[in-house]
Amino acid sequence: MKTHPERGEIVSRHILDLLPHRYPFLLVDRVLDMEPMQRIHAIKSVSINEPFFQGHFPSYPVMPGVLILEAMAQAGGILVIKSLPEEDTTGKLFLFSGMEKVRFRRPVFPGDTLHLHVRYLKHKLGLWKFAAEAQVEERLAAEALLTATIAPREDA
Repeated sequence: MKTHPERGEIVSRHILDLLPHRYPFLLVDRVLDMEPMQRIHAIKSVSINEPFFQGHFPSYPVMPGVLILEAMAQAGGILVIKSLPEEDTTGKLFLFSGMEKVRFRRPVFPGDTLHLHVRYLKHKLGLWKFAAEAQVEERLAAEALLTATIAPREDA
């Protein structure tokens, strides 16, 4: 796994090793910075070529809020996977299980770079909790408290 040694940067081809998602549902392009069990800063470059823009909305393309939440959850998954020993995550999936206090503050458009800031809060009884924000040009686009769990893969 190649990362930038000083910043914890992870490039897109290595994100494929961490998450089971694939196009068009892989919503993290790069990790810019990460502190294990603390926080992660990842990005999603939003392109007009995203398949969801065909229907949401063709005359006023805006990224669906649920996909912004999913991008934040995927960043949280990378944080947990990179924070735990490999034997604790092999053959398992990190599954988004809940959201609270969700707020959408501004729309996200094609051409925007979505900065995903996820901060680990706690884990207990198999549930992980995070505070997450999505920003465009340092302006808050969305925020939420997210929960997730690690579960065995059925095919593993």
